[in-house]
Amino acid sequence: ADERGNLVWKGTARNFNPDCAVAGKVCVAEVEEIVPAGSLSPEEIHLPGIYVQRLIQGESYEKRIEKRTISSGSGGIQIDAKRELIIKRAAAELTDGMYVNLGIGMPTLVSNYTRPGVRIELQSENGLLGIGPYP
Repeated sequence: ADERGNLVWKGTARNFNPDCAVAGKVCVAEVEEIVPAGSLSPEEIHLPGIYVQRLIQGESYEKRIEKRTISSGSGGIQIDAKRELIIKRAAAELTDGMYVNLGIGMPTLVSNYTRPGVRIELQSENGLLGIGPYP
């Protein structure tokens, strides 16, 4: 961000953040870095500062949702037994020809456990939590 609240997002953070910021009554942006006004090229700004009411520079960014995994070299993935049970149960629900929209992470492993002969069209995306009315 720059001092005027113009924001630039990296990677997948750009998917929904601009839309949510514009739709909200108040936009509070916590950013990694604040640069002087005029430092950002207008072409690289994803959200104009007119939509940002508060700008806060964060101190540290731990990405707790991420989990480091290291390949065993065999090409396989080590999965916790409880998680594997959930994945297999979800895979049992899939039938031939289904279009399946799954989240990122554990759900993408479901296709590894489909029954032989079951062909699915898998689409996966990151989503937003807490958007919309309470069910």
